[in-house]
Amino acid sequence: MRSHLLNDTTAEQYRLTATAAVERVAAQLASAKKPFTGISPQELAPALDAVDLDKPLGSADAALDELDTVYLRDAVYFHHPRYLAHLNCPVVIPAVVAEAVLSAVNSSLDTWDQSAGGTLIEQRLVDWTAGRIGYGPGADGVFTSGGSQSNLQALLLAREEAKAADASLLRVFTSECSHFSVQKSAKLLGLGPGAVVSIPCDGDKRMQTVALARELERCREEGAVPMAVVATAGTTDFGSIDPLPEIAELCARYGTWMHVDAAYGCGLLVSRRRSLLDGIENADSVTVDYHKSFFQPVSSSALVVRDGVTLRHATYHADYLNPRSAAEARIPNQVDKSLQTTRRFDALKLWMTLRVMGADGVGGLFDEVIDLAGEGWKLLAADPRFDVAVEPQLSTLVFRFIPGDVTSPTLIDRANQYARKALFASGDAVVAGTTVNGRAYLKFTLLNPQTTVADIAAVLDLLAEHAGQYLGETLVHAS
Repeated sequence: MRSHLLNDTTAEQYRLTATAAVERVAAQLASAKKPFTGISPQELAPALDAVDLDKPLGSADAALDELDTVYLRDAVYFHHPRYLAHLNCPVVIPAVVAEAVLSAVNSSLDTWDQSAGGTLIEQRLVDWTAGRIGYGPGADGVFTSGGSQSNLQALLLAREEAKAADASLLRVFTSECSHFSVQKSAKLLGLGPGAVVSIPCDGDKRMQTVALARELERCREEGAVPMAVVATAGTTDFGSIDPLPEIAELCARYGTWMHVDAAYGCGLLVSRRRSLLDGIENADSVTVDYHKSFFQPVSSSALVVRDGVTLRHATYHADYLNPRSAAEARIPNQVDKSLQTTRRFDALKLWMTLRVMGADGVGGLFDEVIDLAGEGWKLLAADPRFDVAVEPQLSTLVFRFIPGDVTSPTLIDRANQYARKALFASGDAVVAGTTVNGRAYLKFTLLNPQTTVADIAAVLDLLAEHAGQYLGETLVHAS
């Protein structure tokens, strides 16, 4: 079985096998007529159940043939212009090339003696991102697995900086539209069940700073500790951006850690719309997800902090790995900053992207989808079949099919939910769903510059058709 180990004696086998795999994927990408085949779990499960993992196939070609059946044929393809559901982007080729390189070399980004140049590349990219945020030379950060981990680490740093003797007194303030990872992080950090204070949003789904000020003052009056305010630059549902300058002013007034979850909106750092992030430079920490609006493969995220010294709260020394003597010798070990130990060289993907395309090239792609969302909003606003929730700041459209002859909100909810499921089952397009004021809405998350206004119009027609069919059948049965 040593013949399957990647080394100097198997380099040619690696080249041939990897090429065969790339050709399979390329063929699938070229032939995909829809984002999804529409297969159900019940239909696909038997093929997986029939695989005997204790009986190897013996060759990569045979395994790739099998993979076509159990995965590639029925995968959901984000590159298709009618995949409009979640924050999953089509990926740029330089990043995919880097993925092949980093997987083969298999550097681990915890210590210098496992990564060497990889450590320095990651540090340069953190410094570059910090500069784009507007931080000074004291900033630092580390790549993470995604926005949830970045948010968790940011709140860990905030908790330690708060220096509260009683954790039950700590409070985290965030908008009602923020990501669920804020609540999850609070629980993981041992904060009390009421630690996260939800701040209402305005009509544009942005945090109301008047309400935030009121809650911060109440916190102080009650003898609690305002540990952190989590502002969102690009909410998952609406793409809304909280008023960062005003939030920064309140955080400074109350001595509160300011974290900006820019997992979605981080693409603005390289966009012609950079001004939408004004005020982010005042945050103590920022989450960026390159695998959203920088068009990188999963995973590629980072936590960046204004004061690199605060990362000491994640530092633990192990004699076998990163002894104190290494720090004293100023050997750069990224594990000193990270919640993870073994960690992929995901930074290489962004490095290759910037070296091939440049920051303006990436920002241009994000600007294209924001422009597209603006055109989609006009389309929806002019279409009497739909109610659109809010004009987008980024590339998300939230809307609801409203038939002219049906008045039951519950029945309309069910029609929208049915339309989404029926569309997914057809494979013709993939859209997401959410709730607005307790009612069922549909959602387009536009991250593909290949998507056109015509694609949006066609999917709207399909949704209206499915919803209308459901209502027609339901009303017939009711009569």
